[in-house]
Amino acid sequence: MPELAEVEHARRLWDVALGEPVTSVHTSSPHARALREVDPDAMREALTGAALVSSEARGKQMAFRFGPGGSRWLGLHLGMSGRLRAEPAGYEPARHDRLVLDTGRRALVFHDPRGFGRVRFHVGDDAPAWWSSLAPSVLGVGFTAAGVAAFLARRRRTSVKAVLLMQERFPGVGNWMADEVLWRAGVHPATPAGSLGEAGAAELWRVVRRVSRAAVEHIGDDWGYPATWLFSHRWEAGGTCPRCGAALSRDTIGGRTTCWCPRCQPARRRR
Repeated sequence: MPELAEVEHARRLWDVALGEPVTSVHTSSPHARALREVDPDAMREALTGAALVSSEARGKQMAFRFGPGGSRWLGLHLGMSGRLRAEPAGYEPARHDRLVLDTGRRALVFHDPRGFGRVRFHVGDDAPAWWSSLAPSVLGVGFTAAGVAAFLARRRRTSVKAVLLMQERFPGVGNWMADEVLWRAGVHPATPAGSLGEAGAAELWRVVRRVSRAAVEHIGDDWGYPATWLFSHRWEAGGTCPRCGAALSRDTIGGRTTCWCPRCQPARRRR
Protein backbone atom coordinates (compact mmCIF):
# COMPACT_ATOMS: atom_id res chain seq x y z
CA MET A 1 0.00 0.00 0.00
CA PRO A 2 1.55 3.33 -1.04
CA GLU A 3 2.29 5.62 1.89
CA LEU A 4 2.67 9.37 2.31
CA ALA A 5 5.94 9.80 0.38
CA GLU A 6 4.91 7.54 -2.50
CA VAL A 7 1.64 9.43 -2.87
CA GLU A 8 3.45 12.78 -2.86
CA HIS A 9 5.84 11.47 -5.52
CA ALA A 10 2.90 10.30 -7.64
CA ARG A 11 1.21 13.69 -7.36
CA ARG A 12 4.31 15.48 -8.61
CA LEU A 13 4.47 13.26 -11.70
CA TRP A 14 1.25 14.80 -13.01
CA ASP A 15 2.36 18.36 -12.22
CA VAL A 16 4.35 18.41 -15.47
CA ALA A 17 0.99 19.18 -17.10
CA LEU A 18 0.19 22.27 -15.02
CA GLY A 19 -1.44 24.87 -17.25
CA GLU A 20 -2.25 22.37 -20.01
CA PRO A 21 -5.93 21.93 -20.96
CA VAL A 22 -7.37 18.44 -21.22
CA THR A 23 -8.26 17.52 -24.79
CA SER A 24 -9.77 14.09 -24.14
CA VAL A 25 -10.61 11.76 -21.24
CA HIS A 26 -10.41 7.97 -21.38
CA THR A 27 -11.89 5.73 -18.69
CA SER A 28 -11.89 1.98 -18.38
CA SER A 29 -15.10 -0.02 -18.09
CA PRO A 30 -17.80 1.96 -16.20
CA HIS A 31 -18.14 -1.13 -14.01
CA ALA A 32 -14.55 -0.83 -12.75
CA ARG A 33 -14.41 -0.51 -8.97
CA ALA A 34 -12.15 2.52 -9.23
CA LEU A 35 -14.95 4.45 -10.97
CA ARG A 36 -17.79 3.37 -8.71
CA GLU A 37 -18.31 6.87 -7.29
CA VAL A 38 -18.28 8.88 -10.51
CA ASP A 39 -20.33 9.38 -13.63
CA PRO A 40 -17.67 8.91 -16.35
CA ASP A 41 -19.63 10.85 -18.96
CA ALA A 42 -20.21 13.84 -16.69
CA MET A 43 -16.58 13.82 -15.62
CA ARG A 44 -15.42 13.64 -19.23
CA GLU A 45 -17.59 16.60 -20.22
CA ALA A 46 -16.48 18.72 -17.24
CA LEU A 47 -12.75 18.05 -17.67
CA THR A 48 -12.49 18.42 -21.44
CA GLY A 49 -11.07 21.88 -22.14
CA ALA A 50 -10.19 22.52 -18.47
CA ALA A 51 -6.52 23.09 -17.59
CA LEU A 52 -4.76 21.59 -14.58
CA VAL A 53 -4.22 24.47 -12.14
CA SER A 54 -3.06 22.84 -8.89
CA SER A 55 -2.62 19.60 -6.98
CA GLU A 56 -2.28 18.53 -3.37
CA ALA A 57 -1.68 15.31 -1.46
CA ARG A 58 -3.07 14.55 1.98
CA GLY A 59 -1.97 11.28 3.46
CA LYS A 60 -2.83 8.60 0.93
CA GLN A 61 -5.14 10.74 -1.20
CA MET A 62 -4.66 13.36 -3.89
CA ALA A 63 -6.75 16.17 -5.33
CA PHE A 64 -6.09 17.65 -8.78
CA ARG A 65 -7.93 20.87 -9.55
CA PHE A 66 -8.78 21.96 -13.06
CA GLY A 67 -10.02 25.31 -14.37
CA PRO A 68 -11.88 27.50 -14.56
CA GLY A 69 -10.87 28.71 -11.13
CA GLY A 70 -9.98 25.24 -9.92
CA SER A 71 -13.67 24.34 -9.74
CA ARG A 72 -13.18 20.82 -11.15
CA TRP A 73 -11.93 18.52 -8.39
CA LEU A 74 -10.44 15.17 -9.39
CA GLY A 75 -9.68 12.94 -6.41
CA LEU A 76 -7.43 9.88 -6.66
CA HIS A 77 -6.59 7.15 -4.17
CA LEU A 78 -3.92 4.71 -5.34
CA GLY A 79 -5.26 1.72 -3.41
CA MET A 80 -2.84 -1.20 -3.23
CA SER A 81 -1.31 -1.15 -6.70
CA GLY A 82 -2.18 2.19 -8.27
CA ARG A 83 0.46 4.28 -10.03
CA LEU A 84 0.45 7.62 -11.81
CA ARG A 85 2.52 8.25 -14.92
CA ALA A 86 2.98 10.98 -17.49
CA GLU A 87 3.39 9.51 -20.97
CA PRO A 88 4.32 11.20 -24.28
CA ALA A 89 1.67 12.44 -26.69
CA GLY A 90 0.03 9.70 -28.70
CA TYR A 91 -0.11 7.24 -25.79
CA GLU A 92 -2.65 4.45 -26.30
CA PRO A 93 -4.49 3.43 -23.11
CA ALA A 94 -3.49 -0.02 -21.89
CA ARG A 95 -5.22 -2.67 -19.84
CA HIS A 96 -5.74 -1.55 -16.23
CA ASP A 97 -5.47 2.13 -17.13
CA ARG A 98 -8.47 3.34 -15.13
CA LEU A 99 -8.18 6.96 -16.22
CA VAL A 100 -6.14 8.73 -18.91
CA LEU A 101 -6.22 12.50 -19.43
CA ASP A 102 -4.77 13.61 -22.76
CA THR A 103 -3.53 17.20 -23.05
CA GLY A 104 -2.20 16.99 -26.60
CA ARG A 105 1.35 17.28 -25.28
CA ARG A 106 1.22 14.27 -22.94
CA ALA A 107 -1.08 11.71 -21.32
CA LEU A 108 -1.69 11.59 -17.57
CA VAL A 109 -2.27 7.96 -16.64
CA PHE A 110 -3.82 6.35 -13.56
CA HIS A 111 -2.85 2.68 -13.81
CA ASP A 112 -4.30 0.24 -11.26
CA PRO A 113 -3.89 -3.49 -11.97
CA ARG A 114 -5.60 -4.78 -8.81
CA GLY A 115 -8.45 -2.31 -9.02
CA PHE A 116 -8.53 -1.18 -5.39
CA GLY A 117 -7.87 2.46 -6.24
CA ARG A 118 -10.55 5.09 -6.41
CA VAL A 119 -11.52 8.02 -8.62
CA ARG A 120 -13.72 10.83 -7.27
CA PHE A 121 -15.00 13.94 -9.01
CA HIS A 122 -16.72 17.16 -7.97
CA VAL A 123 -17.62 20.46 -9.59
CA GLY A 124 -17.77 23.52 -7.34
CA ASP A 125 -15.71 26.28 -5.79
CA ASP A 126 -15.86 24.71 -2.32
CA ALA A 127 -13.97 21.54 -1.48
CA PRO A 128 -16.06 18.36 -1.61
CA ALA A 129 -16.68 16.41 1.60
CA TRP A 130 -14.36 13.62 0.51
CA TRP A 131 -11.51 16.16 0.65
CA SER A 132 -12.50 18.63 3.38
CA SER A 133 -13.21 15.82 5.86
CA LEU A 134 -9.66 14.42 5.69
CA ALA A 135 -7.43 14.68 8.74
CA PRO A 136 -4.78 17.43 8.66
CA SER A 137 -1.55 16.45 6.92
CA VAL A 138 1.23 15.36 9.29
CA LEU A 139 3.35 18.03 7.58
CA GLY A 140 0.75 20.77 7.97
CA VAL A 141 0.05 23.27 10.76
CA GLY A 142 -3.07 21.36 11.81
CA PHE A 143 -0.99 18.40 12.99
CA THR A 144 0.00 19.43 16.51
CA ALA A 145 1.86 17.87 19.43
CA ALA A 146 -1.13 18.53 21.66
CA GLY A 147 -3.43 16.73 19.23
CA VAL A 148 -1.10 13.72 19.13
CA ALA A 149 -0.89 13.60 22.94
CA ALA A 150 -4.67 13.68 23.29
CA PHE A 151 -5.09 11.00 20.63
CA LEU A 152 -2.58 8.68 22.36
CA ALA A 153 -4.26 9.25 25.72
CA ARG A 154 -7.67 8.23 24.35
CA ARG A 155 -6.14 4.99 23.11
CA ARG A 156 -3.86 4.45 26.08
CA ARG A 157 -4.09 0.64 26.10
CA THR A 158 -3.55 0.23 22.36
CA SER A 159 -0.06 -0.49 21.07
CA VAL A 160 1.65 2.61 19.76
CA LYS A 161 2.31 0.79 16.47
CA ALA A 162 -1.43 0.27 15.95
CA VAL A 163 -2.15 3.90 16.85
CA LEU A 164 0.37 5.23 14.32
CA LEU A 165 -1.51 3.36 11.60
CA MET A 166 -4.81 5.14 12.40
CA GLN A 167 -5.41 7.42 9.43
CA GLU A 168 -7.77 9.74 11.29
CA ARG A 169 -4.73 11.19 13.11
CA PHE A 170 -1.68 10.03 11.11
CA PRO A 171 -2.82 10.21 7.46
CA GLY A 172 -0.35 8.62 5.08
CA VAL A 173 1.65 6.81 7.76
CA GLY A 174 1.70 3.13 6.86
CA ASN A 175 3.52 0.03 8.03
CA TRP A 176 7.11 0.84 7.13
CA MET A 177 6.84 4.51 8.13
CA ALA A 178 5.43 3.57 11.54
CA ASP A 179 8.35 1.18 12.09
CA GLU A 180 10.83 3.86 11.01
CA VAL A 181 9.30 6.42 13.38
CA LEU A 182 9.34 4.08 16.38
CA TRP A 183 12.91 2.97 15.69
CA ARG A 184 14.13 6.57 15.54
CA ALA A 185 12.16 7.45 18.67
CA GLY A 186 13.53 4.41 20.52
CA VAL A 187 10.04 3.12 21.34
CA HIS A 188 9.10 -0.56 21.28
CA PRO A 189 6.12 -1.01 18.92
CA ALA A 190 4.05 -2.92 21.50
CA THR A 191 4.30 -0.08 24.03
CA PRO A 192 0.83 1.04 25.22
CA ALA A 193 0.19 4.44 23.66
CA GLY A 194 -0.88 6.02 26.94
CA SER A 195 2.37 5.12 28.69
CA LEU A 196 4.44 7.54 26.60
CA GLY A 197 3.33 10.56 28.58
CA GLU A 198 3.38 14.16 27.41
CA ALA A 199 7.12 14.24 26.67
CA GLY A 200 7.01 10.95 24.79
CA ALA A 201 4.02 12.09 22.74
CA ALA A 202 5.82 15.32 21.82
CA GLU A 203 8.88 13.37 20.72
CA LEU A 204 6.70 11.04 18.64
CA TRP A 205 5.10 14.08 16.97
CA ARG A 206 8.53 15.49 16.13
CA VAL A 207 9.81 12.19 14.70
CA VAL A 208 6.67 11.61 12.60
CA ARG A 209 7.20 14.99 10.94
CA ARG A 210 10.95 14.44 10.57
CA VAL A 211 10.54 11.02 8.91
CA SER A 212 7.73 12.28 6.67
CA ARG A 213 9.78 15.27 5.45
CA ALA A 214 12.85 13.12 4.82
CA ALA A 215 10.83 10.45 3.02
CA VAL A 216 9.37 13.05 0.65
CA GLU A 217 12.86 14.40 -0.06
CA HIS A 218 14.33 10.97 -0.81
CA ILE A 219 11.48 9.29 -2.67
CA GLY A 220 11.95 8.44 -6.33
CA ASP A 221 10.83 5.84 -8.85
CA ASP A 222 12.94 3.20 -7.08
CA TRP A 223 11.56 4.10 -3.62
CA GLY A 224 15.17 4.09 -2.40
CA TYR A 225 16.18 5.35 1.02
CA PRO A 226 19.63 5.71 2.66
CA ALA A 227 21.34 2.69 4.21
CA THR A 228 21.19 4.50 7.56
CA TRP A 229 17.39 3.99 7.64
CA LEU A 230 15.66 0.98 9.18
CA PHE A 231 13.65 0.80 5.95
CA SER A 232 16.71 -0.37 4.03
CA HIS A 233 17.21 -3.39 6.31
CA ARG A 234 13.78 -4.36 7.63
CA TRP A 235 13.21 -7.18 5.11
CA GLU A 236 16.80 -8.42 4.79
CA ALA A 237 17.38 -12.03 5.78
CA GLY A 238 19.48 -11.75 8.91
CA GLY A 239 19.05 -7.97 8.81
CA THR A 240 20.77 -5.92 11.47
CA CYS A 241 20.11 -2.52 13.00
CA PRO A 242 21.96 0.21 11.05
CA ARG A 243 22.52 2.07 14.32
CA CYS A 244 23.83 -0.56 16.74
CA GLY A 245 24.30 -3.73 14.66
CA ALA A 246 21.90 -5.90 16.71
CA ALA A 247 19.80 -8.51 14.92
CA LEU A 248 16.39 -7.10 14.06
CA SER A 249 13.22 -8.61 15.53
CA ARG A 250 9.93 -9.20 13.70
CA ASP A 251 6.45 -10.05 14.86
CA THR A 252 2.82 -9.17 14.17
CA ILE A 253 1.86 -6.08 16.18
CA GLY A 254 -1.19 -3.96 15.52
CA GLY A 255 -2.23 -6.48 12.89
CA ARG A 256 0.83 -5.82 10.74
CA THR A 257 4.23 -7.43 10.34
CA THR A 258 6.48 -5.21 12.44
CA CYS A 259 10.25 -4.81 12.54
CA TRP A 260 12.27 -3.28 15.39
CA CYS A 261 15.65 -3.35 17.10
CA PRO A 262 15.43 -5.05 20.51
CA ARG A 263 18.49 -3.13 21.71
CA CYS A 264 17.49 0.37 20.57
CA GLN A 265 13.79 -0.22 21.34
CA PRO A 266 13.65 -2.30 24.53
CA ALA A 267 10.26 -3.48 25.73
CA ARG A 268 9.00 -1.62 28.75
CA ARG A 269 8.49 -3.61 31.91
CA ARG A 270 4.95 -3.82 33.11
CA ARG A 271 4.34 -2.40 36.52
